[in-house]
Amino acid sequence: MSNAPTDRTRLRRMYERGHYDKDTLYSILDATPQCFVGYTIDGAPYVTPTFHWREGNHIYWHGSSASRALKSSNEAQVCVTVSLLDGFVLARSGMHHSANTRSVMLFGTAQKVTDPEEKEAKLCRFVDGLFPGRAASLRPNTTQELKATTILSLEINEASAKIRTGGPGDDEEDYALPIWAGVIPVKMVAGPVEPDPRNLPGVEVSDDVKNWRGIG
Repeated sequence: MSNAPTDRTRLRRMYERGHYDKDTLYSILDATPQCFVGYTIDGAPYVTPTFHWREGNHIYWHGSSASRALKSSNEAQVCVTVSLLDGFVLARSGMHHSANTRSVMLFGTAQKVTDPEEKEAKLCRFVDGLFPGRAASLRPNTTQELKATTILSLEINEASAKIRTGGPGDDEEDYALPIWAGVIPVKMVAGPVEPDPRNLPGVEVSDDVKNWRGIG
């Protein structure tokens, strides 16, 4: 279950941090909903932050059908990246400070999802991927809402992951210096829920919100 690295995905520096197996790729893609999609529009590069979700060996993202980036990207080459910050690494010199991170970079040809029923199913999967069980409690998307939404997919074939873990790597002579070094772990956490003031009386927090486990 591994992708052979290509000229675009092979790590040339710190190559030991590179991973090409799909288990690793999937675990990082599933750990965060946020990605950055790189497009070429009229010969110029654009990078757009958005949310993604994975189904099998494809990732999906959506946006307005009026979006210039999405309209120009069906059957076009794109680059998708995700990144997670796991910790700040403090060393005994500024040059050896680093960060513990997990990231994925994917290349390929974006494909538009056009069937309305498939679009509806994909959007429900997106919501349930974030908040399991929530989609069934929501009103269905309208025909106009589906028409106004574009969903793009990308097969996970040309991809690589890069992972950095552990503490600082100082020059050997610097370990004798009286300078604190180590790792400050970083994790995204959720705060208390903030109810919409227009919730109907008696509407309680739903289980999909109560059971939310966060990302990371």
